[in-house]
Amino acid sequence: MDHYQKYQTSFSGYPVRRPRLLLRPESYAGLGVTNPDCIARGAGSHYGDAALNQDGQLILTERLNRFLNFDEQEGIISVEAGISLKKILDVIVSRGWFLPVTPGTSHVTLGGCVAADVHGKNHHHAGSLSQYVLALELITAHGKRILCSPKVLPELFWATIGGMGLTGIIGTVMLKLKPIENAYMLVQHQASDNLQEIFDLLLQKNSINELGEYCVAWLDGLNSPVGQGIVICARHANAIDLSAQQRCEPFTLHPYKSYTLPFYLPNGLLHPTLVKVFNKYYHWRLHKKKSPFLLSYRDYFYPLDRLMYWPRLYGKRGFLQYQCVVPAESAYRVTEQILTTLATRKCPVYLAVLKRLGKESLAPLSFALPGFTLALDLPFYSQDLLNCLDRIDTLVVAAGGRVYLAKDARLRPEVFRNMYPRYNEWLAVKRSWDPENKFNSSLAKRLAMVNS
Repeated sequence: MDHYQKYQTSFSGYPVRRPRLLLRPESYAGLGVTNPDCIARGAGSHYGDAALNQDGQLILTERLNRFLNFDEQEGIISVEAGISLKKILDVIVSRGWFLPVTPGTSHVTLGGCVAADVHGKNHHHAGSLSQYVLALELITAHGKRILCSPKVLPELFWATIGGMGLTGIIGTVMLKLKPIENAYMLVQHQASDNLQEIFDLLLQKNSINELGEYCVAWLDGLNSPVGQGIVICARHANAIDLSAQQRCEPFTLHPYKSYTLPFYLPNGLLHPTLVKVFNKYYHWRLHKKKSPFLLSYRDYFYPLDRLMYWPRLYGKRGFLQYQCVVPAESAYRVTEQILTTLATRKCPVYLAVLKRLGKESLAPLSFALPGFTLALDLPFYSQDLLNCLDRIDTLVVAAGGRVYLAKDARLRPEVFRNMYPRYNEWLAVKRSWDPENKFNSSLAKRLAMVNS
């Protein structure tokens, strides 16, 4: 990831430098603004530079990870923003509650999720995380701690949601949870060799997505760049779905084994030929599961959490993740064009995931809009990949889509403004609360977000 940042910042015109200052408060009382040009950093799990700040200050919040209150009857938690999703889940699942929205890893902080307004596999009917954030305590540029919510200072609240940490330091979060009966998911797969069929399966009511509270499609971007894939749908299991033994201990799971990749693999070891073989095996393995089956929530939502530091698989050259959303009416055509463009220009796609998104958030810089989102993992081999992604940006903009800032590492300022038409609305709130631009980041500098 660090080497990947070197490539992107060099391309962007900002040479890589370490932050000038690091601040790691031991308690919430010690959290505050001590220097201009600062940004809060949680787990540092962004694929891009949103939690970096060259020549500025980073405020590390991972030790601010405490529960402040848990209303077990109503399913409402109040926590410090540096708490990880994993720590939250370790407490709430055994008490019959779950996160209303979750990204694909639990090793991120809730504050970071709010700052990115994360979405999950259930966005098509549940929306993004902002739908369930009841209130925030925000530390402003003047050092004041301000409570904001959809009803109290709503403009500041919605500018903070998806605002990438640039309106202030998110100190605490009050979140509404989702009730569950057990710690299992009922999952079903359906294979397809046709991209149009995959879109149809994600859109239509049918036998597979009757389970589809959560729905995602894995696409084989190497063996069949614009066709073959598996649609994976799931819902939280009911008691009747469990075995007799599982019903006796519905929240007891087998011990969770995780592994650590201790070093970067040599460049080139994760070769397209090897990934093609793995994809064929993975497609066969998922395809043979034709009937619904049970998985623990950890194995369904967070499969990559089993391998710590998994980006090291890509070697020191690293990879780019490109994620865009395109309105429904253009989504099939643009998705096909994106995959064809990458294949034609010999830019291998090691992982491709397609999801349907639903209602747009009220937050000016929130990513999701009604349509489909495509996320791609692309090994970084040369400048050709960046040129190819610039071309793909034009396809996305022309269709009324946008790129996800939480995963971006190379977007151009003028393209960002075209993708986010409510940027000026957000900027007006930012300037009213932070007129001296004390909150800044490498992402904001690259996109000229706060000094335009």
